[in-house]
Amino acid sequence: MKIYVGNLAYGTTEADLRQAFEAFGQVESATIITDRETGRSKGFGFVEMTEGAEATAAINALNGQDFQGRTLRVNEARPKTESRGGGGFRDRSRPRPY
Repeated sequence: MKIYVGNLAYGTTEADLRQAFEAFGQVESATIITDRETGRSKGFGFVEMTEGAEATAAINALNGQDFQGRTLRVNEARPKTESRGGGGFRDRSRPRPY
């Protein structure tokens, strides 16, 4: 199961994230999302755990808990949608829907 972990301290490492979740079971991967240009953490990441029950236990235990001075937001990751709005090309020959 893929887990979203938000509100991470900017100094949190992938090893820190992995260690926090390993208390609940086997961690396949721990990734912190970084800005492409600066390499700085965006303050969120993802953890993949092998067992759904262990992942659920980790979510329930860590959501809302203090981790390195920040209150974590932890939940099951949702699939990325096709478009999240903003940016991109807009056909100006067609009227706006509002």
